[in-house]
Amino acid sequence: MVKVMATGTFDLLHMGHIYYLREAKKLGDTLVVVVATDSTVQKLKHIPITPQEIRLNLIKELKIVDEAYLGHEDDMYTIVQEIKPDIIALGFDQIHNDAEIKNELKKRKLNVKLVRLHKYEGGSDLEGTRRIIQKVIAAHEFQKKMQRIEGKI
Repeated sequence: MVKVMATGTFDLLHMGHIYYLREAKKLGDTLVVVVATDSTVQKLKHIPITPQEIRLNLIKELKIVDEAYLGHEDDMYTIVQEIKPDIIALGFDQIHNDAEIKNELKKRKLNVKLVRLHKYEGGSDLEGTRRIIQKVIAAHEFQKKMQRIEGKI
């Protein structure tokens, strides 16, 4: 049994996330997903819109996911040591440095293969969390502009 680990924020779940998890699952038999904590997301990306417990529960509900856990705050390799995956699947846009990860895994005597997955090209403007946020902001600004024009503000 080949165990694949996928990690991410999974804030505002979208088709890019589903693609990433589907492609990761193809690499093995069991897909274990690690969801980043709120503080990790805030450090690396942005203030999460959806709290970590909700993001974790959404991932757990996906039928493609066999197991899901919340990541650790201090050391991202602690969860790798606990899960003991055969493969770690990284998304195309994850900021992690592949060489550094491989080096750290080797240092910790963790025999894990690292695979960088390809970008999802679904053709939608809703394939990324930042795009979704931008679209919501634009829609809100348009609505306020129309209300001003119509004299409702």
